[in-house]
Amino acid sequence: MLRFDEKADRVVPPTGFTARLTVFSAFAMAFLAVFALALSMASGRIADRWGQELAQASTLRISAPAGEVAAQTEAALRVLRTTPGIVDARALSLDEQRDLLRPWFGTDLPIEDLPLPQLIDIIETDEGYDAAGLRLRLAAEAPAAVLDDHARWRRPLIEAATRLRLLGWAAILLIATATAAMVTLAANAALAANAQVIAVLRLVGAKDTYIASAFVRRFALRALTGAALGTVLGVVVLFFIPSQSDAAGFLTGLNIQGLGWVWVALIPPLSGLVALIATRFAAARVLEELA
Repeated sequence: MLRFDEKADRVVPPTGFTARLTVFSAFAMAFLAVFALALSMASGRIADRWGQELAQASTLRISAPAGEVAAQTEAALRVLRTTPGIVDARALSLDEQRDLLRPWFGTDLPIEDLPLPQLIDIIETDEGYDAAGLRLRLAAEAPAAVLDDHARWRRPLIEAATRLRLLGWAAILLIATATAAMVTLAANAALAANAQVIAVLRLVGAKDTYIASAFVRRFALRALTGAALGTVLGVVVLFFIPSQSDAAGFLTGLNIQGLGWVWVALIPPLSGLVALIATRFAAARVLEELA
């Protein structure tokens, strides 16, 4: 179908708005597909990272009068260090708590003058610990301690990242559909513009399969060329997005990693395949109408 045939290619005009429309559509859709793919993969990595980091970490908050904070902190640490499933537990210093609050309140926050609770960072094993049992022990030994196992934070964050990943794949599907629609319109226009040429070809004995193959081949190659250019430009633009180490934010680190490059390399040939299928159906329908 894609074998070069100079005589058959003359059936399709080499220039004109159909050629530009096909190349531009494939170019734009491939460019957007690169970002949709990068968004989907970045969301997957974020979901995995959040799940791993938050699943093995907990926080204990001690809100007590100033004279009782130290005693309750020591009591809570003794309970935590003797609890099965907990690897380590340590009280955060004022500097560490200031670092946690800096993104929200800036560097000039007078943390020493604020009635902040004492935070204890808990690192657990892969199997975890019995949260209900730990809360009962803390209620007896350190009544001012409140355990936060991050479950209420972890679940919505992972769900949001997972939905973003699905949204990225849905966007790729919509891009493929839009590419097929644009190529179909261009093929219909090219076939209609060459109605007289098609009639003459039929008179001299050309079969519809021969005529259709010229259109299918030409439009598939146009889509392949446009998609290749759009993919290359999309990859180049991705390199200008800040990495996670350069800036903070959800969209930093929006890049392609590992096996994701295989999907990127498949964008041009898949675009050509979509164009081939769309043009073949369009050619069969129009040639049947012109018969």
